[in-house]
Amino acid sequence: MLYLTLRHYEYVCATAHHGSLSAAAEALHVSQPALSAALSRIEEQLGKQLFQRKRGAPLTLTTEGRAFAEKAQALVEQAARLEAPDAPAPITQKLVLGCFSDLAPFCLAPALRQLRAELPGLAVYSQVLGFSELTDGMMQGKIDLAITYDLGLDAGFEREMLGERQPQALFPPSHLLAKESKITLKQLAKEPLILSQEGLSVQHMLGLFRTQGLLPRIVHRAASLELLRSLAANGEGVGISYSSPPTPVSYDGKSIVALPIADDSAREAIILTSHGKPPAESPLEQAHSILRDLFKREHPI
Repeated sequence: MLYLTLRHYEYVCATAHHGSLSAAAEALHVSQPALSAALSRIEEQLGKQLFQRKRGAPLTLTTEGRAFAEKAQALVEQAARLEAPDAPAPITQKLVLGCFSDLAPFCLAPALRQLRAELPGLAVYSQVLGFSELTDGMMQGKIDLAITYDLGLDAGFEREMLGERQPQALFPPSHLLAKESKITLKQLAKEPLILSQEGLSVQHMLGLFRTQGLLPRIVHRAASLELLRSLAANGEGVGISYSSPPTPVSYDGKSIVALPIADDSAREAIILTSHGKPPAESPLEQAHSILRDLFKREHPI
């Protein structure tokens, strides 16, 4: 006996397409709580998680969710053709936007919103990943465009610079250096440091110290930006990050001071990238142009 109906498949497709429960619920003419409950029941029936739900972040598909949504979309389209052969074809084109995990909370939501507003006939999906996973995804054709730092990419990738970021050093207010207006790599080399555990990020940061003949001491490699900030706020060391929320409080409510690292060599480019040049006048080229204009005009990084 089949448990899932076409309506269930429509729920998954609409949520994947809109990227939010509220927008999908509005398009489906159901309440948001009803849609959320239905998706939970679908996942329970399938025995797999289709969507990642993180507070304060856009709703994103898991790897299994993306594969299921693509098959569900094909099923819904086939049913629509059977029911109304002469009706306009539903959405068939799709685009997968990748985003480096530390950048996603700052720029993924406006990017998805703008793409869906300007390209309503395009099904837009997102993937939030680390550097190596983003690179592999683009090379394998699983990710069409990505917003990331310009690390670990070869000449086969197209690049459009969206902006630059200066890294910040994170201190508890009681730290002697917290009263400075800015900080240097030379000063930080004397402190116990907290870095991201992301491989390329660590290599890049250590490389900046090495170019000045400095050998820093790393005491923690944090699995997330939230953890890095919490460790720094609690005096476990000095955190270094290119991404830092504009708030002086860590997740656990401790005060934190963020100082810019003054070395010009530490500035890092944020780019919009794809593996190879997008075909002329293709949805990919249109999406590339939309995102470039968005971040340069309204959401500078």
